[in-house]
Amino acid sequence: RNFANKIWNAARFIHMNIDGHDVPCALPESLSLEDQWIVSRFNTVAKEVTENLDKFELGMAVSKLYDFIWDDFCDWYIELVKTRLSSDGEDAQNARQVLLYVLDQILRLLHPFMPYITEEIWQTIPHEGETVMLAKYPEYNAELDYPEASDEMKKIMDAIRAIRNRRAEMNVPPSRKAKVYVATKFVDTFRDGTQFIQKLASASEVEVAESFEIE
Repeated sequence: RNFANKIWNAARFIHMNIDGHDVPCALPESLSLEDQWIVSRFNTVAKEVTENLDKFELGMAVSKLYDFIWDDFCDWYIELVKTRLSSDGEDAQNARQVLLYVLDQILRLLHPFMPYITEEIWQTIPHEGETVMLAKYPEYNAELDYPEASDEMKKIMDAIRAIRNRRAEMNVPPSRKAKVYVATKFVDTFRDGTQFIQKLASASEVEVAESFEIE
């Protein structure tokens, strides 16, 4: 029930941002760091789920889908792009396209496990064909692999988790922002991810310093 509600709310959020806009259900030509990460993650999940189904490992297949949808797509990607969606222009449009594309692919991949809610949602988004049941099943595409972006996003997300954990240990409320210092040898990665740390780790500002001893 909670999982179905999570998917429904994600679809409602996407509708709030694509309704009134001409948003094709296809990836844009230009993908930002977080776009490349979520597309690459879905590409990997689609490959693994298909392999599990071929081996009749149904529990493993649906577990990977569950984790991807709940954690990667809903809890991370949607939060990461909210700032972009609040603006106008090409960047916001690209975010809408990626959101719609990934949702569409999720519904196709999840349909064999949850046929009713996936069909209900799929009918409300831009699509071709009569039913998600007959839509092309997602397949692994090597061109949609972005290992460098995935590696950079993993570093940034690990840092955000660490900051959140420390704040929780010290009972610091989310409303109280603090300056964050990052000492790392991956300076460019964390400077590019400053906006994510500010938004998702309640940082007032982020200062990145080079250090070859700390990753």
